[in-house]
Amino acid sequence: MKNNLNPTLPASITCPACGMLCDDLVLTSTAPLSIKNACAKSITFFEQSFHSSNSNTAPSVSGKATDLETAIKAAAAILAKSKAPLIAGLGTEVQGMRSIMRLAAASNAALDHMHSESSVRNTLTMQNGGWLTTTLSEVKNRADLILAIGTDIGNSHPRFFEKLVWDSASLFDKPSPEVVYLGVSAEKTKSATSPEGKLASTVGDDPTQVPEIVNALNALLINKKINAETVGGVAVSALQALVEKLKAAKYAVVVWSASSFKFSHAELTIQSIVQLVNQLNETTRAAGLPLNSGDGDSSVNNTSTWLSGYPTRNRFVNGKPEYDNYHFSTKKQLQNSDALLWVSTFNSISAPQTALPTIVIGHPDTKLDRTPDVFIPVGIPGVDHAGSMFRMDSSITLPLKKLRDNELPNLSEVINRIEAELA
Repeated sequence: MKNNLNPTLPASITCPACGMLCDDLVLTSTAPLSIKNACAKSITFFEQSFHSSNSNTAPSVSGKATDLETAIKAAAAILAKSKAPLIAGLGTEVQGMRSIMRLAAASNAALDHMHSESSVRNTLTMQNGGWLTTTLSEVKNRADLILAIGTDIGNSHPRFFEKLVWDSASLFDKPSPEVVYLGVSAEKTKSATSPEGKLASTVGDDPTQVPEIVNALNALLINKKINAETVGGVAVSALQALVEKLKAAKYAVVVWSASSFKFSHAELTIQSIVQLVNQLNETTRAAGLPLNSGDGDSSVNNTSTWLSGYPTRNRFVNGKPEYDNYHFSTKKQLQNSDALLWVSTFNSISAPQTALPTIVIGHPDTKLDRTPDVFIPVGIPGVDHAGSMFRMDSSITLPLKKLRDNELPNLSEVINRIEAELA
């Protein structure tokens, strides 16, 4: 496969490896890989992209290599026969999702992102009563207290503290905010240690106790008496001290990641977190900051919403969108659909095991646990082709650059050609 790096180096690039979309990276070399301002997560992403095994660079039908045109026709034939296809995975950026939305409308497909089991918890909370959230710029410029609830920020978004907490170049020349972890083991809070060696404080270390503790914080915030010495293994006196810190803060930011909540009915805990933020705003300023899960989930849900009125876990019937965040999940739809189109372009994530006719369009290193009926490798966004993505706070989009030339088509091209075959 032809695989040439564009000759202009160094190159300023945007990293799609997490929802922060850091755009201050500078690619100086690919062999060996050298990127200024890169975190471990971005190094892994670009290392896998530039030095992938390229094991699946040719399209295939029923496991046999073929040309792109034949693969596209075979994929279109599967969708043409299908009465209720599922388009899942959806690991893509804005342009890819725009094309997928048109194909879904043309084929009466259901849509679900690979990480929606977590993101739907946030959606349920927002739909139920709204919420007050902030942007990354506001965190950097205004926050004087960061409360991370049940979430290892340093692992999921490695440059969060470097760019938003420790950076002294804020608009209002404020000191670095205090960082408090709730329901996170001390081992996972080390990434929040400041350059001066200041450690984050912790309240409780058992993430399974987060629901009980957050409810206790809400009670204490409205001066309710708790007739116990501890809640969720944490002294009530420690919780009261945290409440006083929140009340005294000029701009507290409560951070959580829905994917970190490994307990049932996590949406109710997120609702309690939102309630905590709302109550704080009666006397001071506070905001929430939900972290995303990755693989373009923020871009996919925003694009779906502006085009159909609904985030993913939606479907089209006679070209009209419907929404059901329970019945349109991948798990449910694999039982009710008659074909699967799996999309994963950022990472080599396999399609779920199913006996349904399956089309896989994705990363050239996609691990094919089961030979799909059609496999079409496509370029990696931000490496093989340009694109755009929503940052996790959904306040701005950032451009992805094309960094090399190769023979792989991009996802939009493939999806548009499949749609044309259905016309």
